[in-house]
Amino acid sequence: MAKTSTTLSSAVTVNDTSIVVASATGLGVGNIIVVDQEVMQVTKGWSSGTTVPVLRGRDGTATAAHKSGAMVTIMLASDLPTPLSPQTFVQYQTQKPNVRTSYSASGAITLPNPGSDATAVLNGTGALAMTVAAPTADMDGCRLTIVGNGKAAHTVTVATGLGAVGATADVLTFAAGQQMAVDLIAAGIAWQTPSVVAGAATIAGAGIA
Repeated sequence: MAKTSTTLSSAVTVNDTSIVVASATGLGVGNIIVVDQEVMQVTKGWSSGTTVPVLRGRDGTATAAHKSGAMVTIMLASDLPTPLSPQTFVQYQTQKPNVRTSYSASGAITLPNPGSDATAVLNGTGALAMTVAAPTADMDGCRLTIVGNGKAAHTVTVATGLGAVGATADVLTFAAGQQMAVDLIAAGIAWQTPSVVAGAATIAGAGIA
C-alpha cells in the first residue's frame, strides 16, 4: 500500500482514544497513523467514517496533543520499523535523522525521506549546477540544508521556486571564497527558506543576499 496523507479535522488531546480526519481514503483496521512524531494504530472498532479509534503512542513514541489541521500520514505496519511488523526495511522515521551527502559533480540533490532531514554538501572544486525537486505533501516540515564549500559559485535550481513562486525565485547562487549554508523547509509541496547562515548567498528574485 502506498502511503496516503490527510489532516486532522479537530484537535487531539493527550487522553483521546480516537481522532477525526478530513478523509478516510486508504484507511483500514491495523493501519499505522503518524501525526507529528506520534505513531498510532487503527483499532478493530473502526469500519468506516472519519472518526477513527486508535491505539496511541505506538512504537515507543510519546502520546501528545495535536492541533487541528496537523498532517496525518497513513501506512501499513510493514512501512514502519516497529515490533508490530517483522519487516526490517525503513520507509518512514519516527525520530528525525539527518542524512548527510556530499556532491562533487553536477546533478540532482537527493531529497530527505518523509519524517527526516537531509544535508547536502557541495564539494566540487569547480562550480556545480545542482537541482532540487519539489517536496511531496508528506514531507511537510522536513528540512534540507545545502552547504557550499566556498571553492566555486555553485548554483542550485529549485523546482517551482521558493514558496512556489516559479522562476522569480528559483536559483540559489553560492558565494565563491566563503563557505555558507542555506536552510530549506518543505511546506505546501514547495520549499521555503527561513534563513541563510554562515555566509552570503544570492537567491534570484527572493530579495536575500
